[in-house]
Amino acid sequence: MAKKRNGLFFRFSVIVLLFIGGLLGVFVWQQFNRAWSSWQHRDDPDNTFTLYAGFGIWLPNQYSVHGIDVSRYQKRINWSLVSKMKDAGVQLQFAFIKATEGSDMLDEQFLRNWKRARQHGMLRGAYHFFRESSGGHEQALFFIKNVPLEPGDLAPVLDVETYTGNNVDVFLTEIEVWLKLVEDHYGAKPILYSNAAFYNQYLHDRFADYPLWVAHYQNRLQPRVDRDWQFWQHSETGKVNGIRSKVDFNVFNGSMEELKAHCIPLKKR
Repeated sequence: MAKKRNGLFFRFSVIVLLFIGGLLGVFVWQQFNRAWSSWQHRDDPDNTFTLYAGFGIWLPNQYSVHGIDVSRYQKRINWSLVSKMKDAGVQLQFAFIKATEGSDMLDEQFLRNWKRARQHGMLRGAYHFFRESSGGHEQALFFIKNVPLEPGDLAPVLDVETYTGNNVDVFLTEIEVWLKLVEDHYGAKPILYSNAAFYNQYLHDRFADYPLWVAHYQNRLQPRVDRDWQFWQHSETGKVNGIRSKVDFNVFNGSMEELKAHCIPLKKR
C-alpha cells in the first residue's frame, strides 16, 4: 500500500511540475515575443527613424507614404507579394519603374513590371536614365515611344546623376529639351531625380520649378538640398517580399491625396 501511495504521489508531483513548467514556458515565450517585437520596431535615440525588421531598414517616422523603385537589377518581381507586404502597419504604396536609358536601351523588365504593378494595385511611375552621349530630343522620343503612361500614373521621371563633359551649359540645355518634350506629350510636369550632391552642384539653379526626387542615404533627418522636395530615396538596402535583391526605399513628402497631384491628369470629357 505504501508503494502505491508513493507512486501516486510521484505521478501527481510530475503533473504539477509539468503544469508549472508549462506556465513558466508560456510566460517566458510572451516576454521573448514582447522583447523581440520591441527590438524589431525600436526607435533611434532621436525618435526620427524606426527599425522595421521585415523591410530590413530604418524608416523615417515623419512620413506616411512609402514606396520603392526597381529596374532589371531586381530581376523577376512577384508583384502580388510586394503589394501585400506589411510590417507594423506600413505598406508600400507606390513604385517607380525604370523604363529607358539613353536613346536606345529599354529596361528588359519594364513591360512586365509596368503591367504587373498596376494589376496588383500599386501606384506606378516610369523613369528614364539620362545619358549625356545623346541629345535630349532623341532620348525624349525614345521614352515616349516605349512608355504608355495612363491617367492616374505618376508623372514621368528624368534620372540625372552623371556628367563627365566639358560644357555644362549644353548638358543642362539637353535636359531642358527632354523635360519640355515629355511634359508636352503627357500633359504632366516631369519629376527630376538626382542625388543631393549632384543636384546641388549642377541642377539647382535651373530646375527649381520641377518636382524633386532626391537620393540621400547618409543624412538621418532629411535630404541636404536647399529647396522643397517631393520624394526622398533614403535607403538602397531594403528588403521586400517578392524581390530577391536589395531595393531602394522612398518616402513621399505629403499625404496620399497630395501624391495624386503628381499623377497624369484624368482626361476631360
